[in-house]
Amino acid sequence: MNFSKRVAFYTLGCKVNQYETESIKNQLIQKGYKETTFEEEADIYIVNSCTVTSVADRKTRNMLRRAKKMNPESRVIVTGCYAQTNSKDLLEMEEIDYVIGNTYKKGIVNFIEDIENRTLDRLKNDNIFDEDEYTEYEFATLREMSRAYVKIQDGCNNFCSYCKIPFARGKSRSRKKENVIKEIKKLVEEGFKEFILIGINLGAYGEDLEENIDFEGLLENILQLEGVERVRIGSVYPDKISDRFIELFKNYKNLMPHIHISLQSCDDTVLKMMKRKYGSELIEERLLKLKNSVENMEYTADIIVGFPGETDEMFENSYNLIKKIGFSGIHIFQYSDRENTVASRLENKIDAKVKKERADKLEELKHEMARIEREKYIGKELEVLVEEESDGYLFGYSENYLRVKFKGEQDLLNKIKKVKIDKIEKEMLLAYE
Repeated sequence: MNFSKRVAFYTLGCKVNQYETESIKNQLIQKGYKETTFEEEADIYIVNSCTVTSVADRKTRNMLRRAKKMNPESRVIVTGCYAQTNSKDLLEMEEIDYVIGNTYKKGIVNFIEDIENRTLDRLKNDNIFDEDEYTEYEFATLREMSRAYVKIQDGCNNFCSYCKIPFARGKSRSRKKENVIKEIKKLVEEGFKEFILIGINLGAYGEDLEENIDFEGLLENILQLEGVERVRIGSVYPDKISDRFIELFKNYKNLMPHIHISLQSCDDTVLKMMKRKYGSELIEERLLKLKNSVENMEYTADIIVGFPGETDEMFENSYNLIKKIGFSGIHIFQYSDRENTVASRLENKIDAKVKKERADKLEELKHEMARIEREKYIGKELEVLVEEESDGYLFGYSENYLRVKFKGEQDLLNKIKKVKIDKIEKEMLLAYE
């Protein structure tokens, strides 16, 4: 086969996956490959998969079939979390040429280079738990508008009863502080204003490192860097919101008052069945303390409904605490079994109709909270990092991650502008200078 070196990418799942795709893409471009879209004919199609839900699995399979249909002569490669956990199942799909697990993802560029030269094994995958150190990805920076994502950690040691991710990502591994700092300094030089720290379990940062540093310590080092105007935290567990963590928000104005909370439930029985390491009392105390301590603090969260054994009362407990705390946005997931997890073997599975009813009820609350959390800013000033311009309007995000629209000139792009909130339009804040 004579390659013209056209390669197409499709990434599912989290920002960590997107970050790693960006590395693969940039390395291939350096070697003379040309990126195309999944809607165009390519010589190589790469699907970076997710396996958090059964929906993600299904979408991965669909995209692989679509790739082969676009060009039957192409080489179709699946990598990522689904490739790591279900490699044998994927090998049975005739549309797939190669399966490369997370253990070999870093070397995928060299693998692709070899496709042209010799016959390769269809499967490259090892035991993810043999990975002891964080894997650096070359040219890995994920840029989005005026923001840059910086990966600081991989893997998870928690083994929650419903989750496959430890089997896909392995044990928690932290990136060396000097490499994190080096990347951020480079991005500052490139003109980026805002940095979002990402990982699989950010709160576990430093636990595996010999140097005396933890997540709060790394965060403080980053906040002190010259030119770092905004820092955001991708996601944390409620039990990682320590008093020291709260003090960082109070002491550093460049630490943005928004956190995505990996919450899942607010009922004690469900949390225990999920094997989460916290209960409803801690959730309420920690989140309300942070919200009351830091001006304009906002939360978003992940919530699972219909976990096996979740009664109506348990759901209502969760619903009521979510409403009491107040979230500017929530991501709602209807529970689905993930193979080989503890939860998949639990009895008392919840009927699909009941799961949907609970999801719908939470969806209504979601919109109600979104309105309440935004209305309190009418007449107040917020600082917006301007990212886009369209038809004379500028768009960006406030310090607490609320979408803002106002009239302005293009010369404000990639600048932070203080605006006064005037009204709300479909959960977007409208403002004027």
